[in-house]
Amino acid sequence: MAQTQSANIGTWYIDPDAEDKMAHGHAPIWRHLIDLIVEKDLTAKSVLDFGCNQGGLLRHLYAIRPFHKALGVDIADTSVAKAEALKGNLPIQHQATSSLTGWADQFDVAISHEVIYLVPDIDAHAADIWQALKRGGVYYAVTGCHMDNPLWPKWRELVAKRTNTIVQDRSITDYGRAFEKAGFGVSARKLEFNGFIPFVADGWTPNFADALEYYTQTKIVFRLVKP
Repeated sequence: MAQTQSANIGTWYIDPDAEDKMAHGHAPIWRHLIDLIVEKDLTAKSVLDFGCNQGGLLRHLYAIRPFHKALGVDIADTSVAKAEALKGNLPIQHQATSSLTGWADQFDVAISHEVIYLVPDIDAHAADIWQALKRGGVYYAVTGCHMDNPLWPKWRELVAKRTNTIVQDRSITDYGRAFEKAGFGVSARKLEFNGFIPFVADGWTPNFADALEYYTQTKIVFRLVKP
């Protein structure tokens, strides 16, 4: 998940068991996202996962498109420790931090999945990712948690209730403007998940139609290029 404040936390969800459930649920979305990444050959590339949680996205990415090396950062100490334990011999480093200080011009590709809606200062985040990317580097930032989502008023309450986070209110346009201000070439698309979506009565979507709409139409993938 994401970075919200400077102090570290243990886990993102108040219920620690929810972390494993989240990773399982996100796995098909991660694989779909990996298919959307324009950069097909990552064998010589360095990758950043901002808000890595338990490290599942980077492990999926390496299995599908092996990279040279990667860094996953997150302020959830317990989650980062689990990510480090699960990485095996993969060329991945994890840090329990929200800062990219010391990583200037290090990464070819950066990724975040459902992170930016929790970042308190989106301008500072955009600038931080900018300095961490190499020239020509690309940041894929994915979120469906925005004010253009008709479910957002309900979700805002659920996020505050179920997680150890501080929720931010931003529109899709707000994100575009922030990344453009940082110097990125900004483009985006709908995630348009094309797999089968399971029926899960978890309270996030009032009915199954909402879930289908969310994963195909509401969830956005930003592609942000550093010239």
